[in-house]
Amino acid sequence: MSTRLGYVYGIGAYLCWGAFPLFFMLLAEVDPLETVPWRVLTALVFCVLAVGAARRFGPVLAVIRSPRTLGWLAVSAVLLYVNWQIFVVGVVTGRIIETALGYFINPLVTILIGVVVRKEKLSRLQWVAVGIAGAGVLVSAIAYGQFPAIALGLAFSFGLYGAVRKQASERIDALTGLTVETMFGAVIAVAQLLVVLALLGHLGAFSHGPSVTIPLLLSGVVTAVPLLLFGAGNRRLPLSRMGFIQFLTPILGFLTGYFIFGEEMTAARWIGFVAVWAALIVLLIDAMRALRPRRRRDGPEPSPATGEIATRPIP
Repeated sequence: MSTRLGYVYGIGAYLCWGAFPLFFMLLAEVDPLETVPWRVLTALVFCVLAVGAARRFGPVLAVIRSPRTLGWLAVSAVLLYVNWQIFVVGVVTGRIIETALGYFINPLVTILIGVVVRKEKLSRLQWVAVGIAGAGVLVSAIAYGQFPAIALGLAFSFGLYGAVRKQASERIDALTGLTVETMFGAVIAVAQLLVVLALLGHLGAFSHGPSVTIPLLLSGVVTAVPLLLFGAGNRRLPLSRMGFIQFLTPILGFLTGYFIFGEEMTAARWIGFVAVWAALIVLLIDAMRALRPRRRRDGPEPSPATGEIATRPIP
């Protein structure tokens, strides 16, 4: 049951993130250096209200009293803030397809972290898929003709975030973790707003009318919901499997950039993306093969990444 819930939460999170370009294009008139701080601050307000409604201030205080867990969440908060800033800059500057490339690279980073750091094992077909996707990403990156800073920044910031967050999320629930993360993020947000104010002499985020102000105020809720889903899924699934689910986000981002916003796709880019999609087909074949033996026997559910019996408790 724990693993099945992990899939539900993980897929829900990445579907939400896949729709983010559509939402943040509503805020294109706002300076991205203001968008992210207000996004963090409104997310903190949402989390505090949610903690209060659930009467879960006790777990938050317990985390604050634990230096080790607090340290992990401080690091994950910085990585998350960096990821948000890079993504918003990419979307509002018309580089949605490059953000999609970043999230195609991201699962590879997550998978490799799972293998190298946590010693998670991959099947033969999963290694084949990693190789195909890696080749496709390389071709796509070369096709840009310049260093893909947006893509690589997104990939490594969120890949590292997932690994760091897992260290803390095995000890705390998703809402508690996100609340503490946004507390740390709020410090960065306020500092960034003060820098913008000092440089520009004013803050103009809320001067664009209700069509911009309302989405900006809702950005905290829109941000928090998929992160809560991600935190819940990350507790229940191996990093390698979360890495495979992450492909949902770049697929939706690519479709949004190409079909809705009309961003250009060269022949070389097409080759790269088709290679990545071929890797997804390999993963699908591997998943179907893994399901067959499970249907033929009764007993504990195997871990999706290793085939071994899952031992983590059901919370």
